[in-house]
Amino acid sequence: MNPSQRIPPKAIMRPVGRAIVDFQMIQEDDAVLLGLSGGKDSLTLLHILHHLQSYAPVRFRLAAITVDPQIPGFDPSPLKAYLNDLGIPYFYREQAIASDAEKHADEPSFSFCAFCARMKRGIIYTTARKEGYNVIALAQHLDDLAESFLMSSFYRGQLRTMRAHYTNDRGDLRIIRPLVYMRERQSSAFAQSAQLPVIPDNCPACFRKPTERQHFKDLLASEERRHPGLFKSLLATMKPLLAGP
Repeated sequence: MNPSQRIPPKAIMRPVGRAIVDFQMIQEDDAVLLGLSGGKDSLTLLHILHHLQSYAPVRFRLAAITVDPQIPGFDPSPLKAYLNDLGIPYFYREQAIASDAEKHADEPSFSFCAFCARMKRGIIYTTARKEGYNVIALAQHLDDLAESFLMSSFYRGQLRTMRAHYTNDRGDLRIIRPLVYMRERQSSAFAQSAQLPVIPDNCPACFRKPTERQHFKDLLASEERRHPGLFKSLLATMKPLLAGP
Protein backbone atom coordinates (compact mmCIF):
# COMPACT_ATOMS: atom_id res chain seq x y z
CA MET A 1 0.00 0.00 0.00
CA ASN A 2 1.31 3.44 -0.95
CA PRO A 3 1.99 5.52 2.21
CA SER A 4 -0.11 8.40 0.85
CA GLN A 5 -3.14 6.08 0.59
CA ARG A 6 -3.16 5.19 4.28
CA ILE A 7 -6.06 7.44 5.27
CA PRO A 8 -7.19 7.12 8.91
CA PRO A 9 -10.87 6.15 9.29
CA LYS A 10 -13.44 8.58 10.65
CA ALA A 11 -13.63 6.54 13.87
CA ILE A 12 -10.21 7.82 14.89
CA MET A 13 -10.27 11.16 13.07
CA ARG A 14 -13.30 12.29 15.09
CA PRO A 15 -11.79 11.99 18.60
CA VAL A 16 -8.52 13.51 17.42
CA GLY A 17 -10.30 16.43 15.77
CA ARG A 18 -12.38 16.95 18.90
CA ALA A 19 -9.30 16.95 21.13
CA ILE A 20 -7.50 19.43 18.88
CA VAL A 21 -10.50 21.78 19.05
CA ASP A 22 -11.21 21.29 22.78
CA PHE A 23 -7.64 22.11 23.79
CA GLN A 24 -6.82 24.51 20.91
CA MET A 25 -3.80 22.42 20.01
CA ILE A 26 -3.06 23.62 16.47
CA GLN A 27 -3.25 27.25 15.47
CA GLU A 28 -2.80 29.14 12.21
CA ASP A 29 0.73 28.83 10.78
CA ASP A 30 1.96 26.50 13.54
CA ALA A 31 4.98 24.37 12.73
CA VAL A 32 4.41 20.94 14.28
CA LEU A 33 7.24 18.51 15.00
CA LEU A 34 5.99 14.98 15.74
CA GLY A 35 8.02 12.69 17.98
CA LEU A 36 8.07 9.49 15.91
CA SER A 37 9.25 6.42 17.82
CA GLY A 38 8.20 3.96 15.13
CA GLY A 39 5.49 2.41 17.28
CA LYS A 40 1.86 2.03 16.25
CA ASP A 41 0.71 5.13 18.12
CA SER A 42 3.19 7.64 16.72
CA LEU A 43 2.80 6.23 13.20
CA THR A 44 -0.98 6.53 13.52
CA LEU A 45 -0.65 10.13 14.68
CA LEU A 46 1.70 10.82 11.77
CA HIS A 47 -0.98 9.79 9.27
CA ILE A 48 -3.72 11.64 11.13
CA LEU A 49 -1.82 14.93 11.13
CA HIS A 50 -0.69 14.42 7.54
CA HIS A 51 -4.32 13.89 6.50
CA LEU A 52 -5.50 16.88 8.54
CA GLN A 53 -3.19 19.16 6.60
CA SER A 54 -5.37 18.71 3.53
CA TYR A 55 -8.67 19.86 5.05
CA ALA A 56 -8.12 21.44 8.49
CA PRO A 57 -9.47 25.00 8.76
CA VAL A 58 -6.02 26.19 9.85
CA ARG A 59 -2.77 25.91 7.94
CA PHE A 60 0.17 24.24 9.64
CA ARG A 61 3.49 22.69 8.73
CA LEU A 62 4.34 19.13 9.76
CA ALA A 63 7.64 17.34 10.27
CA ALA A 64 8.74 14.31 12.27
CA ILE A 65 11.76 13.43 14.37
CA THR A 66 13.09 10.08 15.54
CA VAL A 67 15.71 9.80 18.26
CA ASP A 68 17.64 6.57 17.81
CA PRO A 69 18.90 5.60 21.30
CA GLN A 70 21.27 3.02 19.78
CA ILE A 71 19.92 0.20 21.92
CA PRO A 72 20.66 -3.34 20.72
CA GLY A 73 17.56 -4.81 19.09
CA PHE A 74 16.03 -1.48 18.13
CA ASP A 75 16.57 -0.18 14.59
CA PRO A 76 14.25 2.66 13.52
CA SER A 77 16.34 3.49 10.42
CA PRO A 78 13.75 1.98 7.98
CA LEU A 79 11.56 4.97 8.84
CA LYS A 80 13.87 7.19 6.75
CA ALA A 81 12.65 5.76 3.45
CA TYR A 82 9.04 5.72 4.63
CA LEU A 83 9.03 9.42 5.57
CA ASN A 84 10.75 10.23 2.30
CA ASP A 85 7.92 8.49 0.42
CA LEU A 86 5.36 10.52 2.38
CA GLY A 87 7.19 13.74 1.53
CA ILE A 88 7.27 14.83 5.17
CA PRO A 89 10.42 16.63 6.45
CA TYR A 90 12.24 14.22 8.73
CA PHE A 91 14.97 14.61 11.32
CA TYR A 92 16.83 11.49 12.42
CA ARG A 93 19.00 11.94 15.48
CA GLU A 94 21.30 9.34 17.02
CA GLN A 95 22.33 9.38 20.66
CA ALA A 96 24.01 6.57 22.62
CA ILE A 97 21.46 6.81 25.41
CA ALA A 98 22.05 3.26 26.69
CA SER A 99 25.76 3.93 27.10
CA ASP A 100 25.08 7.28 28.74
CA ALA A 101 22.66 5.62 31.16
CA GLU A 102 25.33 3.20 32.39
CA LYS A 103 27.17 6.14 33.99
CA HIS A 104 24.15 6.75 36.25
CA ALA A 105 22.91 3.19 36.81
CA ASP A 106 24.22 3.02 40.40
CA GLU A 107 22.46 6.19 41.49
CA PRO A 108 19.58 5.76 43.98
CA SER A 109 16.16 5.39 42.32
CA PHE A 110 17.69 5.57 38.84
CA SER A 111 15.16 4.78 36.12
CA PHE A 112 16.39 4.00 32.63
CA CYS A 113 12.98 4.81 31.14
CA ALA A 114 12.90 8.23 32.83
CA PHE A 115 16.49 8.93 31.79
CA CYS A 116 15.80 7.91 28.19
CA ALA A 117 12.64 10.04 28.04
CA ARG A 118 14.50 13.06 29.41
CA MET A 119 17.34 12.68 26.92
CA LYS A 120 14.97 12.25 23.98
CA ARG A 121 12.93 15.24 25.06
CA GLY A 122 16.05 17.40 25.17
CA ILE A 123 17.05 16.35 21.64
CA ILE A 124 13.54 16.95 20.30
CA TYR A 125 13.35 20.41 21.90
CA THR A 126 16.79 21.37 20.60
CA THR A 127 15.89 20.25 17.08
CA ALA A 128 12.56 22.10 17.17
CA ARG A 129 14.27 25.34 18.15
CA LYS A 130 17.04 24.98 15.59
CA GLU A 131 14.70 24.07 12.71
CA GLY A 132 11.92 26.56 13.49
CA TYR A 133 9.13 24.38 14.93
CA ASN A 134 7.01 25.79 17.74
CA VAL A 135 4.78 22.77 18.56
CA ILE A 136 5.84 19.29 19.68
CA ALA A 137 3.26 16.55 19.02
CA LEU A 138 3.39 13.40 21.16
CA ALA A 139 1.36 10.23 20.68
CA GLN A 140 0.13 9.23 24.13
CA HIS A 141 -3.50 8.05 24.04
CA LEU A 142 -6.33 7.68 26.55
CA ASP A 143 -5.01 4.35 27.85
CA ASP A 144 -1.64 5.98 28.61
CA LEU A 145 -3.34 8.84 30.43
CA ALA A 146 -5.44 6.45 32.53
CA GLU A 147 -2.36 4.43 33.50
CA SER A 148 -0.48 7.59 34.50
CA PHE A 149 -3.47 8.81 36.49
CA LEU A 150 -3.63 5.60 38.52
CA MET A 151 0.13 5.48 39.07
CA SER A 152 0.14 9.07 40.36
CA SER A 153 -2.83 8.33 42.64
CA PHE A 154 -1.48 5.06 44.00
CA TYR A 155 2.20 5.92 44.45
CA ARG A 156 2.47 9.70 44.78
CA GLY A 157 -0.87 10.68 46.29
CA GLN A 158 -1.46 13.17 43.47
CA LEU A 159 -4.33 13.73 41.06
CA ARG A 160 -2.22 14.05 37.93
CA THR A 161 -1.86 12.70 34.43
CA MET A 162 -0.23 13.77 31.17
CA ARG A 163 -1.53 17.09 29.92
CA ALA A 164 -3.17 17.47 26.53
CA HIS A 165 -1.67 20.88 25.73
CA TYR A 166 0.82 23.00 27.64
CA THR A 167 3.77 25.33 27.20
CA ASN A 168 7.26 24.28 28.29
CA ASP A 169 9.11 26.00 31.14
CA ARG A 170 11.03 28.31 28.80
CA GLY A 171 7.78 29.40 27.19
CA ASP A 172 8.99 28.91 23.62
CA LEU A 173 7.44 25.53 22.73
CA ARG A 174 3.95 24.10 23.04
CA ILE A 175 3.48 20.38 23.64
CA ILE A 176 0.31 18.68 22.38
CA ARG A 177 -1.13 15.18 22.64
CA PRO A 178 -3.84 14.88 19.97
CA LEU A 179 -4.66 11.24 20.82
CA VAL A 180 -5.92 11.92 24.36
CA TYR A 181 -9.49 10.89 23.45
CA MET A 182 -8.42 7.85 21.41
CA ARG A 183 -8.07 4.29 22.69
CA GLU A 184 -4.95 2.20 22.15
CA ARG A 185 -6.96 -0.49 20.43
CA GLN A 186 -7.92 2.03 17.75
CA SER A 187 -4.32 2.79 16.85
CA SER A 188 -3.54 -0.93 16.90
CA ALA A 189 -6.38 -1.65 14.48
CA PHE A 190 -5.36 1.15 12.12
CA ALA A 191 -1.69 0.14 12.18
CA GLN A 192 -2.64 -3.40 11.24
CA SER A 193 -5.22 -2.55 8.57
CA ALA A 194 -3.03 0.11 6.96
CA GLN A 195 0.07 -2.07 7.17
CA LEU A 196 2.05 0.66 8.88
CA PRO A 197 5.80 -0.06 9.12
CA VAL A 198 5.81 -0.50 12.90
CA ILE A 199 9.28 -0.97 14.33
CA PRO A 200 9.20 -4.13 16.51
CA ASP A 201 9.76 -3.53 20.22
CA ASN A 202 10.22 0.20 19.83
CA CYS A 203 11.53 0.40 23.40
CA PRO A 204 13.29 -2.94 23.92
CA ALA A 205 14.91 -1.94 27.20
CA CYS A 206 11.41 -1.57 28.66
CA PHE A 207 9.91 -4.64 26.98
CA ARG A 208 12.51 -6.99 28.47
CA LYS A 209 10.83 -6.98 31.87
CA PRO A 210 7.38 -6.21 33.23
CA THR A 211 6.92 -2.60 34.37
CA GLU A 212 4.61 -0.85 36.81
CA ARG A 213 2.84 0.67 33.82
CA GLN A 214 2.14 -2.82 32.47
CA HIS A 215 0.67 -3.76 35.84
CA PHE A 216 -1.83 -0.91 35.62
CA LYS A 217 -2.54 -1.67 31.96
CA ASP A 218 -3.52 -5.20 33.00
CA LEU A 219 -5.56 -3.89 35.92
CA LEU A 220 -7.51 -1.52 33.69
CA ALA A 221 -8.13 -4.26 31.12
CA SER A 222 -9.52 -6.51 33.84
CA GLU A 223 -11.78 -3.78 35.21
CA GLU A 224 -12.99 -2.79 31.74
CA ARG A 225 -14.19 -6.35 31.17
CA ARG A 226 -16.34 -5.95 34.27
CA HIS A 227 -17.35 -2.33 33.57
CA PRO A 228 -17.40 -1.54 29.81
CA GLY A 229 -17.90 2.18 30.50
CA LEU A 230 -14.72 2.43 32.57
CA PHE A 231 -12.68 4.61 30.22
CA LYS A 232 -15.59 6.98 29.59
CA SER A 233 -15.79 7.52 33.35
CA LEU A 234 -12.03 7.91 33.67
CA LEU A 235 -11.95 10.49 30.88
CA ALA A 236 -14.66 12.51 32.63
CA THR A 237 -12.63 12.31 35.85
CA MET A 238 -9.34 13.29 34.21
CA LYS A 239 -10.58 15.97 31.83
CA PRO A 240 -10.09 18.87 34.28
CA LEU A 241 -6.46 17.74 34.63
CA LEU A 242 -5.66 17.55 30.92
CA ALA A 243 -5.28 21.29 30.35
CA GLY A 244 -2.98 21.58 33.35
CA PRO A 245 -2.44 24.70 35.47
